[in-house]
Amino acid sequence: MTDTASQNIDSESVKPLVASFRTSLQRIRDEVRKVIVGQDEVVEHLLITLLVGGHCLITGMPGTAKTLLVKTMATALGLKFKRIQFTPDLMPTDVTGTDIIDDDPATGRRVWTFVQGPLFANVLLADEINRTPPKTQAALLEAMQERSVTVRGHRHQLEAPFFVLATQNPIELEGTYPLPEAQLDRFLFNVVLDYLAADDELAVVNRFTTRTDMPEPDVCTSAEEILKYQWLVRQVPVSETVNRFAVDLVRASRPSDPEAPEIVRKYIKFGASVRATMFLTLAAKARALMEGRYHVTTDDIRALALPILRHRVLANYYAESDGKTVDDVLRAMIESRQG
Repeated sequence: MTDTASQNIDSESVKPLVASFRTSLQRIRDEVRKVIVGQDEVVEHLLITLLVGGHCLITGMPGTAKTLLVKTMATALGLKFKRIQFTPDLMPTDVTGTDIIDDDPATGRRVWTFVQGPLFANVLLADEINRTPPKTQAALLEAMQERSVTVRGHRHQLEAPFFVLATQNPIELEGTYPLPEAQLDRFLFNVVLDYLAADDELAVVNRFTTRTDMPEPDVCTSAEEILKYQWLVRQVPVSETVNRFAVDLVRASRPSDPEAPEIVRKYIKFGASVRATMFLTLAAKARALMEGRYHVTTDDIRALALPILRHRVLANYYAESDGKTVDDVLRAMIESRQG
């Protein structure tokens, strides 16, 4: 923990921003609940994604409100929102945009003009991203990592903030293309949107079968405010002990590491990279601040480890034969870590 970081977040000049941060987040939660019933944990993960400037992959069966959740969140944030419905015939230029030959009215000559694709937004909903082939999936790689798009050798910068919130169906469903590892690694979270509890499902049925109009969330913040909140999150100090805990936890997911538990050595083929450690610590900062704390604890690390690691760890054939999922192995690994 550094004194400079502690002074930054505790200083009088920053306190109004902290107050605004907490007020805005609570308003966003309230507005999302106008439309979305339950799924509070998923909403919190989406908020953390936005606060650290990451991207989120939402996995769930059809009909679990994945698309509705992202659209509602984008509206509440007051950001420029665009949606791409990924299909098998979608081309990369349908995502990024392309150069076309146009007539220049001033000179009468033909010139190349770049026509922006739907990628040029603050919040991009990549709907059913695993229903398009890898060639088109890869069109998002540069944008997700470098916040830019290169077409015909020309680099076009994306407007900040920029988030990709992608939905996908479970890969067991027909007509899906598993995302390549390089693409998966660029997502901060892989959040599983599960079925609702019985009471929540009843509330959904009552809400949407008794009215014809969809509740409309109010705008709670702006792009400028979100960029300030992203700066604020990075000022949260992390002790050397907690940093070490995060490093050791991620390293434990690698079967070749001497500290890896037996269940990882038996069932995991490849573990998570250093990018997972960076994301884990940064997301823990956001979680701490969202809970009203100016410091990160090991509980923050543990709480976020599963959705950050589950898409970065590859199980081997022993896991499949024994009926062990990646989540099963990671839960056991997380529980085995002391700190």
